[in-house]
Amino acid sequence: MLQRAPLATAHEAALIAVVQRVAEADVTVDGAVVGRVGRGFVVLLGVARGDSEREADYLARRIHELRVFEDAVGKMNLALPEVHGGVLAISQFTLLAGLARGRRPDFLGAAPPDEGERWFDRFVDLLRSRGLPVETGRFGASMAVRLINDGPATFILDTKVLLPPS
Repeated sequence: MLQRAPLATAHEAALIAVVQRVAEADVTVDGAVVGRVGRGFVVLLGVARGDSEREADYLARRIHELRVFEDAVGKMNLALPEVHGGVLAISQFTLLAGLARGRRPDFLGAAPPDEGERWFDRFVDLLRSRGLPVETGRFGASMAVRLINDGPATFILDTKVLLPPS
């Protein structure tokens, strides 16, 4: 008998970031630009139920230290501070979508809006505390994100995979 793989449960989900190296990017809400960055990263952040300071701090540190900008010989060897780059952070709960069954995604692993906003704001504060210039979209709003992906270079940081169990 054919068996289905079990669905992920909410406690298995974790903070996830899609990091895109960009030449420039902006985000608009209702036709007005609310955030803009030149060289740097667009970070799409999905907050899961039960995420904590541990996950937020880990991702902020990893993004700050991520060496994905090219040095003088064309090797990915420089981090965001070394290229004087910035971050455009966008909350994106759809990164936690469950797609294992049916044709419609479920969002059972995503944090409720108040929890998601709290951890998104904390993540942004942690990036800023490391000296990075950070702009954001507007939490919960319908946003249009425009970017020029430099490379293209896109990275996925999933704390469920990267962080050892606590």
